[in-house]
Amino acid sequence: MNLKGVLEGILFVVGDDGATLKELMDILEIDKESVENLILELKKDYEKEDRGIRLSILGDSFKLTTKKEHKDYYSKLLVSDDANTLSQPALETLAIIAYNEPITRVEVDEIRGVGTAPLIRKLVAKGLIKEVGKSDLPGRPILYKTTSEFLDYFNMESLSDLPKIDSNVEVVSDVDLYESKYIEDDTEVI
Repeated sequence: MNLKGVLEGILFVVGDDGATLKELMDILEIDKESVENLILELKKDYEKEDRGIRLSILGDSFKLTTKKEHKDYYSKLLVSDDANTLSQPALETLAIIAYNEPITRVEVDEIRGVGTAPLIRKLVAKGLIKEVGKSDLPGRPILYKTTSEFLDYFNMESLSDLPKIDSNVEVVSDVDLYESKYIEDDTEVI
């Protein structure tokens, strides 16, 4: 089996979280020196001019990132005409983060009921939210919160300017979906 290809796939799957040397040793079931050699080989492959990504070492984690020399092209993607407007799902995700910060992506997913990873990446890229540390939950997921750019975007001085949410709203769970609210008229029509 081509372990360099497996390593590349692992780094793609873990995404922004990256993987530590210890995690890679455990997953690949090889020693430290072998993992380090694979990392160096893969890093060398990505250094070629015809590659658009690179292997970065950030803290104690290894992750795939884009090449800095291509940033002008990537910024066009983020500052298109549609980039200054936020979609309804992006606004919902942003509201969840603003009202519950700091919060993990999984917690946002649970509240929205759908996956939000691409939305969170876009909101981070737009500078509206940022990573502020790691949770104590298993797996130590990243915590997100809003930025000063978020406040500027929505013309607020602080999060206390957010509209208050009425927590006294009664949730009706025992609704009979088949019961009609209309009363039939029993009078005869002539």
